[in-house]
Amino acid sequence: QVQPVESGGGLVQAGGSLRLSCVASRRTTYAVGWFRQAPGKEREFVAGITWGTGTTRYADSVKRRFTISRDNAKNTVYLQIDRLKPEDTAVYYCATAQNNLPTIPAAYAYWGQGTQVTVSS
Repeated sequence: QVQPVESGGGLVQAGGSLRLSCVASRRTTYAVGWFRQAPGKEREFVAGITWGTGTTRYADSVKRRFTISRDNAKNTVYLQIDRLKPEDTAVYYCATAQNNLPTIPAAYAYWGQGTQVTVSS
């Protein structure tokens, strides 16, 4: 399966935590990135990780609360989000890149359908 599949979204109170999962093919895939898109806003990069070395990259706005990790045996990438804020409300997407660990959406080849995260105040 080429298209990644996300899960784990939901409705959470501010201050809570969520762990999102992304099952993605490792064949011809170098890295997995997580993005989010809030209503009326552009899709933005939040975190990424490489399958091989586990190198990570974060947007400055989230690096103290978001943790990305991988389980190669399960072809799964996780995004742990702690101390959730209402402004984290968005659809979260994972996507696969064939080389490097880019931060721009256009550099990612395959995208999941997204999972909704809603944070209530």
